[in-house]
Amino acid sequence: MDAAHPYSQLGPETVLEAVESLGYRPDARIFALNSYENRVYQVGLSDAPNIVVKFYRPGRWSEAQIREEHAFASELKDLEVPVVAPLSFGDAGSLPQYGGFQFAVFPQFIGRPPELDNLDNLLVMGRFIGRIHAVGATAPFHHRVALSVERLAIASREFLLGEGFIPKDLVAAYETLSRDLIERVQQPRINPETLSTLRIHGDCHPGNVLWQEGRPNFVDFDDCVSGPAIQDLWMLLSGDRNQRQAQLLELAEGYNEFHHFKPAELASIEALRTLRIMYYSAWLARRWEDPAFPQSFPWFNTERYWAEHILELREQLAALDEPALELM
Repeated sequence: MDAAHPYSQLGPETVLEAVESLGYRPDARIFALNSYENRVYQVGLSDAPNIVVKFYRPGRWSEAQIREEHAFASELKDLEVPVVAPLSFGDAGSLPQYGGFQFAVFPQFIGRPPELDNLDNLLVMGRFIGRIHAVGATAPFHHRVALSVERLAIASREFLLGEGFIPKDLVAAYETLSRDLIERVQQPRINPETLSTLRIHGDCHPGNVLWQEGRPNFVDFDDCVSGPAIQDLWMLLSGDRNQRQAQLLELAEGYNEFHHFKPAELASIEALRTLRIMYYSAWLARRWEDPAFPQSFPWFNTERYWAEHILELREQLAALDEPALELM
């Protein structure tokens, strides 16, 4: 492993020693979980249920930002919103340190992926996201970043062009198309930055939801931000327009039981999707020197990938012209 890489010093011994430093008695069972931005392990204990240990990527978030993430999750848990919040350890609180790493410990939670083709489940999802947002609206973040066109799209575009990731014969197409998309998402009618903001999960896709006993349990608040409420809802919609329309009605009905759904935010869904697509490609590029990324994403940074990415961006340019979903 590259000695310059931030996780080069994080081997099994360091993981076990970090767990032992908190008073646990690990039994040497370590299982790496699917996580690329951070490193996350399930650790077996000799005298207690398994725990999940998350080692934060050095330099990504400040200590204040991580503690604010933890405080939000803990606030929700204390109010009986079903989230998996970090455990706390004396003076270190929820963010102990070991071997140069900041890490957090979570109880192991077992659930299954949500079945979102079931409209009744979407009604339930809406209720619990509404509860999260009702709490999120009571106070602002002071350290977490805000959802912005600059961070997600403009900086992503500049990085990809500046670092030479785009193949030479596709640079002109990407440069023009990405510029046009940024101009479009900044139009007042659809620009997410014109919407009111609150504390949100930020990355509320089905993979961050574990279903158990008829309700969702939300995990991984690593990307929590100040942003519009619709950001936590649009990724739960899928299929053709009619399917998404039906799903939206269920989500909004459940959501309105606990927090006011704002129909005007529906016009920003495709703009938010555009920002996510542009940011995702730049995220992969920024992490390409991490040995885990070429191994896990072998299809990235190929001629075919960039050609398909540009095609996807063209489709987004067209999608921005389509009528927004409606609450009928």
